[in-house]
Amino acid sequence: MKICVINPNTSRQMTDHIERELTKIQAAHTELKVICSERGPETLECAVDEAYAIPEMLKLVKKAEEDGFDAVVIACFSDPGLEAAKELVHIPIIGIGEASLHAASMLGARFTVITPVKRRIPTRIHQALHLLSHHSLASVRSLDLSVKQTESDPRLTQKTLLDVVALAVAEDGAEVIVLGCAGMTGYTKEIEKKYGVVVVDPCAIALKFTESFVALGLRQSKIGHFSTPPRKIYR
Repeated sequence: MKICVINPNTSRQMTDHIERELTKIQAAHTELKVICSERGPETLECAVDEAYAIPEMLKLVKKAEEDGFDAVVIACFSDPGLEAAKELVHIPIIGIGEASLHAASMLGARFTVITPVKRRIPTRIHQALHLLSHHSLASVRSLDLSVKQTESDPRLTQKTLLDVVALAVAEDGAEVIVLGCAGMTGYTKEIEKKYGVVVVDPCAIALKFTESFVALGLRQSKIGHFSTPPRKIYR
């Protein structure tokens, strides 16, 4: 099967990091391509960033279907443009945010989402409400780092992650930790080893969901919410 992973921002560094981590776990029969947008924000840290990133990302989604890919993973935890992408094409589209939150609610009674940017805490709570996983949401905690810092300074990211997870476990009763950014992929083992909690790596879980969907012939339904939109000329 052929799976295209799209990083909606323009950071080549983050895209390469995602690719390195996913190639470690891809199934033997999976052909993986990890790409990013050529135009748009370098990082996505607010709704305005997402709005600017979506048009270019949708072009990449459409091209992936045209190029014969069996599925697409959108590698941003906010799942920007996810519903539009599901309308646009017939191949399965999976966002790392939706995959992570659904998985976390299956793996423990309470989970905590770790987000890089403090101002995005309300966004993560809203996201959990939207996906009906809020009943298991113990907390949303922030590293208080920019997305760029989490990618460019892995030592700081790991140390801060471990400190924040300690609080989530001790104060919030978190049984599962969700790494709420594509740039945090690859830190699972250190956290699990130190605290014994289950850690959901967003890019990893989304890739495995996607491989399963393709193997089972599953994709978004096209007869209702994600039905193909009418043809229009966008000016």
